[in-house]
Amino acid sequence: MPAYLATPSSTSINISSPASTSITLVVNGSFSDVSPDSLSFAVLEGKEPQEQLELLEALIVKENRIKDGAENLLNMQIDDDLRDKVVSELKTASSRIKVIVDRKASIETALKRVRRRREEHELELDERGDDFRTALHNARDCISSLISLKSEPSDNLDRQLIEVMSKLVSILQRNLRVRYELTVPEVVQPVISALADKRTRQCRAVAYRVIRHSLVDAESVKKLKEQEIDWYIIRSLHRDNKFAVEKEQVIKLIRAIVEVGTVSNGGGPRNVPLSDPVLRAFIAVAEQADDPFRFICIQTLAELVILDTDLVDRAGGVRFLLHAVGEGPMEVTPILASTFLHIIDSPRTRTYLRVGTELEIVLTAVTDAYGKGPDHAERMKSCTRVIQLMLRTWSGLMYFCMEEMGAIRSLVNTLRLPSLETREVVLNMFFEVLNIKSPEWYQTFIAGKRLTTYSRDGLKPEPESPERNVPTLKLTDQYIALLLLVFTNVGLLEALISIMEETPTGSVLSRKATLLIGEILQMSNRVLPLSVAARIQALPSIFSMACSHDDGQQRLVGASALSALDSFNRNRTRLEPGVVKTSSRLRANSVDDAVRRGQRQVEQAKLKLGMQMDDRTFQSSLLETQVMLTKDHAKWNFDTLQEIIEGPLLHPKRMDEAIKGARFIRRLMTFFHPFSHRFSDMHRIKVNLRWVRLGCSLLTTLMANQDGVRYLSLEDPFMGQIVKCFAQLDPFNSQAAPDSDPMFSKRRITETLTYGYLEMLGTLSKHKEGIEILESYKIFTAFYHLSDLKSREDLIKGIIENLDYSTDGHPRIVLSKALTSSHKRVQLYATQHLGELIRNSPAANSWTLRLLLTQLYDPSVEVRKLAVDYLEEACESKDILEMVVEMRPVMDHLGEMGNALLLKFMSTPTGFRYLYDAGYIDREMDLWFEEHNIYYVVQVEVFLAQVFSSNEEEEHTLGFEGTVPPHFYGEMAKTELGCQVLQEKGHFADFAQFIRQHGHESEDMELIMKLKSVLWAVGNIGATEGGLFFLEEEEIIPAVLNIANASLIPSVRGTCFFVLGLISTTSQGAEILDDYHWEATLTPMGMPTGLCIPVDVDEFLSLPPWKPHIPDEASTQLIPPTSEPELEALTAIQKLANTVIANAASRSLTSRMKSRPEYRAVFTSPTMLYRVFHTISTSRYRLPVRRYIMDLFNVELDAGVVATMVEASKKLKANPLDPPPKTDLNRRLSMFGNLGRHSPESDDDEDDDEMNEDSQPVAPKKEVPAIALRPVHRMVGFVC
Repeated sequence: MPAYLATPSSTSINISSPASTSITLVVNGSFSDVSPDSLSFAVLEGKEPQEQLELLEALIVKENRIKDGAENLLNMQIDDDLRDKVVSELKTASSRIKVIVDRKASIETALKRVRRRREEHELELDERGDDFRTALHNARDCISSLISLKSEPSDNLDRQLIEVMSKLVSILQRNLRVRYELTVPEVVQPVISALADKRTRQCRAVAYRVIRHSLVDAESVKKLKEQEIDWYIIRSLHRDNKFAVEKEQVIKLIRAIVEVGTVSNGGGPRNVPLSDPVLRAFIAVAEQADDPFRFICIQTLAELVILDTDLVDRAGGVRFLLHAVGEGPMEVTPILASTFLHIIDSPRTRTYLRVGTELEIVLTAVTDAYGKGPDHAERMKSCTRVIQLMLRTWSGLMYFCMEEMGAIRSLVNTLRLPSLETREVVLNMFFEVLNIKSPEWYQTFIAGKRLTTYSRDGLKPEPESPERNVPTLKLTDQYIALLLLVFTNVGLLEALISIMEETPTGSVLSRKATLLIGEILQMSNRVLPLSVAARIQALPSIFSMACSHDDGQQRLVGASALSALDSFNRNRTRLEPGVVKTSSRLRANSVDDAVRRGQRQVEQAKLKLGMQMDDRTFQSSLLETQVMLTKDHAKWNFDTLQEIIEGPLLHPKRMDEAIKGARFIRRLMTFFHPFSHRFSDMHRIKVNLRWVRLGCSLLTTLMANQDGVRYLSLEDPFMGQIVKCFAQLDPFNSQAAPDSDPMFSKRRITETLTYGYLEMLGTLSKHKEGIEILESYKIFTAFYHLSDLKSREDLIKGIIENLDYSTDGHPRIVLSKALTSSHKRVQLYATQHLGELIRNSPAANSWTLRLLLTQLYDPSVEVRKLAVDYLEEACESKDILEMVVEMRPVMDHLGEMGNALLLKFMSTPTGFRYLYDAGYIDREMDLWFEEHNIYYVVQVEVFLAQVFSSNEEEEHTLGFEGTVPPHFYGEMAKTELGCQVLQEKGHFADFAQFIRQHGHESEDMELIMKLKSVLWAVGNIGATEGGLFFLEEEEIIPAVLNIANASLIPSVRGTCFFVLGLISTTSQGAEILDDYHWEATLTPMGMPTGLCIPVDVDEFLSLPPWKPHIPDEASTQLIPPTSEPELEALTAIQKLANTVIANAASRSLTSRMKSRPEYRAVFTSPTMLYRVFHTISTSRYRLPVRRYIMDLFNVELDAGVVATMVEASKKLKANPLDPPPKTDLNRRLSMFGNLGRHSPESDDDEDDDEMNEDSQPVAPKKEVPAIALRPVHRMVGFVC
């Protein structure tokens, strides 16, 4: 036994406290009874807690080894004495391990307790915040410490700097006011020394954090630029992945500078306070494929190009982002595509793009896919998602429609390329772009299988989607109609027909093309005007091929195509009938109705036969059920039993005989008695649910005649036992005997058929006699008492769900009590059930509406929101809306939640008068005029962006389903009084004046947003019969059409497109627009659908051409160096930017210049370092090249070197008005180098001649040119 083991009475642990980083903990414990030997932990005294844990862990390892050794010895053949010693040592080791583990656990528990206290203390400090003066004093102390450390360096300077700066960061994070009190120079100047190259990466990272937290506004960023830290930032961005912690902080600093320091110039372009050198270094990081910060840099550049397009373009960032859109990475391609779509939307920023050459790079993965092989398919799919995103925006569509729709035409023509993978991907893209949802049976059609047996194989036709059942067209349908017209104009149908021509017998690709053609024909008939749809559906090329008698192959192709289209349409009609169900009654000539009619006839025939059954047959049927012969329900004939209950027993004579004579009813009811534990103990599985339905049918049959009612109410104990079961749960029934497992316990309701009793009671509540029985047994009293049970929500929900509310009485009172329950979940369920009752009711019921209106005043927000949703849905019916308005509910307390409901009230004369008298109209009208119009635009545009995005999960996040959401002015114009109030207010005249004045605004984004809001207001007013008068009076329709055809903002044109669709909602509006060559889509009955398409699509979609932006050439030249080594080194560094000659320049710098003493001064000069920084900051250098150039110099960046560089920047700046010096610098800076010089190197380095010059300069001869351009003549062959 080791001598250092003893049992202490307590252990002290020294741990830092929140204030002074030191706390003392005492852990009590006694281990004297563990083993005969005392266990001492004296070695732990004076140690830190972590050291104590390490020592204890070492002891555990040692004792475990002793234990393992003892166990191994016991497995061997040894003497008994030795075995006894080994066993004793094993027990001792096990005891010691337990003691050590307990001690370790106690220390860890104490540590956790201290850490928790420390965290709580720090959290309290964070929440409370230090006193401002204290925090400011501490911050200034930290700054003073940094200054003192700067003047008195020590060996562990980095650690001290990190500690002080970390404390300063903590102060700045917790106290925002301190940031405003301290000036940026006051904070940055002491920190700059921590950014030097000789400091550690962690030190520089913390220094960048301090600088970042010192920025509070644009003025502080401006002061930061005066501190000359750009060179440090560039140097940090150049570092490799080993310095990730430093690069992360410097990138965060750059983002903070952009976020805090960006200012707007009066609604115009914004200025980002980043210098060109920093931005070029940042772009170099984004270009590097293996850099871990590449994605965040690309996203930051995308933000910057929106904020300050000129800055990013000047630094070459636009060119890089265009390359990233076309070549990847695919994770950020959609973000970059959206960025360029935003740029296209403004005439000022889209000048930075060249039409036909730059943004079209997005299409290259598809248009250049021929011959790339199947591996290119994944990239194509990613590219098509980006194309789909761009085509579903106004900016992208109008940009691709420029130059006679060349981009879209090239996209369609890819279907003509003989490449299977390419065309299949493009076909799928057109399905997505046109928003075509493929049902399940499409795959069967594409596979070439017969669809006539589709439903016979166990596959049912796809259920009809709401989109096919609802005749109201959506905003998306109007945009899809325009897309469809554009694609058909550039030859989409002809390209699809060309696919069908290749294989007359049909292939997967040709059948998919047939599907797309069929969908296009169906869609054109639904969303396009008749004249346009007729032109598309004519399919002249297919019919001409089918009628071609000269070419049999062409005729076969045409006939096959028409046959395939006919088969597709027939099967589509069969599998997706798309019947509009306006009521619960089906059409008389429908297939489903014929089936149901036949089923009803069979049931009526069975019932008639059952009623006419003679005595012998009836007795035989009773015996056949086996109910009279055995109590085992598994042996009963269920089908016969059900037929008897639903047939013969409905006759009074048979019921009397079954009750009194055969005693059939008594034996059957005994099965359903709760305390018989037969029905009530059956497991709640699918096969047993039929017994619940049988019980409900039995009670219905009993209620059908007086004998059954008398038997159930007076003779059978079924109801009495039900009452006793409820009494087991009734808290107000003190006489009920306690039961450990009551009949209606949660377990039994969930696992057995006990829940069926609730359905049976609900069946009784459907009959007047059943209500009387329930009242006589005081079942409703039990329901009232159970509704107060907090723990039995399941039982309360079951009661609410199964009761019948068709008659006034106790069931409605039970529902009302649940609606006002103190338990929120019960309230929500009851409100939901009430909403379902209203939804499924064929006629309006005042009592349900009054109960639902009562829920509008509930204290719970969730209950009010649910009630508003159901009430808004119910008010779609005019009868219900009128009934609700007559009840005159007060909804001021609902706020934004009730706005949609109040807008529905406004659409009726009674509702508008009620709201007008309440002062709602005047108050809300002013709000919409000032604010809500803008919010309406945001709501619509966000919806369109979500529904057209590739992410389908976001499609239903807004409050409307795609139709135009209700607008205050549009609802107002639906009533005569509303039009009168609108006329008196004069708002429409203000709208018309604003449209005329700012209709062609293209710079001020606030005015553009307000213009959109005014256009939507005008369109909603014009969508009503009464509101169209205002548009005609102000003659505003021609102004809207002018904006639609001539505005420089694509999104404004798109707004006009939707607004004109709203105006075409009325017949008169459609006629007016037809005079201006905008054709409306009509229903077969001649009624407008709200879709309107321009006859001249090219005029509407074509943007005016623009001149590409030419950047201002600011003079950034420096005075050229005078010494030959500097000239040669600078020339070689400049050549590194050219990938053609970069290798030669690199070898020249590494092998020749770095190794020669005459160049040593060049690579140690701060002035030369500045020249190099200037060179790489004015040209494009890749990140590895930048690192290579920085590694050439033996200069550590610090405050002194930066000061020298700043001085050099002032001295070396060349005056653009001065003539260039007389030197051969231009020749030396040529990309061809000194071609007239001979190199002493070997022939192996002939490609490096321009870099391997003699050290002594040689003046060129004036009479000999540097390069001879005259060709050399040689005579080859015989000379005559």
